[in-house]
Amino acid sequence: MGYFFSLYCSWKIFISLVNIVFDRVGRKDPVTKGMEIAVHWLGFDIDVQFWSQHISFFLVGCIIFTSIRGFILTLTRFFYAVSSSKSSNIIVLVLAHLMGMYFVSMVMLMRMNMPLEYRTIITQVLGDLQFHFYHRWFDVIFLVSALTTMGILYLAHKQVNTSDKAENLYEPKW
Repeated sequence: MGYFFSLYCSWKIFISLVNIVFDRVGRKDPVTKGMEIAVHWLGFDIDVQFWSQHISFFLVGCIIFTSIRGFILTLTRFFYAVSSSKSSNIIVLVLAHLMGMYFVSMVMLMRMNMPLEYRTIITQVLGDLQFHFYHRWFDVIFLVSALTTMGILYLAHKQVNTSDKAENLYEPKW
């Protein structure tokens, strides 16, 4: 699953850049688009609409589960780091507010990975929101955070390599 999500993240970085440059919002979810390309180029005889719907829901479920799980684990670590007997009630309220906002944003933005008929259902439930605005800012924030993370990981990897080389200089050579 890790390799699959690495490829998905690379694709998402590329598509976010395209969406920002050309000021567009994707019309099809990535699973449906990928299956249509596979059917066209490889000549598979499958029901794209049926299978893309099930695979999209499974993929969205995995993304939401791992994302919310990671977010809760991070919030828990933060809570243990800064809480005291006097500040615990305020911190719990702030974290509950953050978790609520995070959940609503995940519901809004998971809409991008759903087939069109389910997008309209979420649009009707959430009301008259300007989804184009939120999807564009999601792409901008995602791209900035992905590039920042890549830069930090590169610097951390470079730091580890330099410290390994420095440690090897002081080892005796027999």
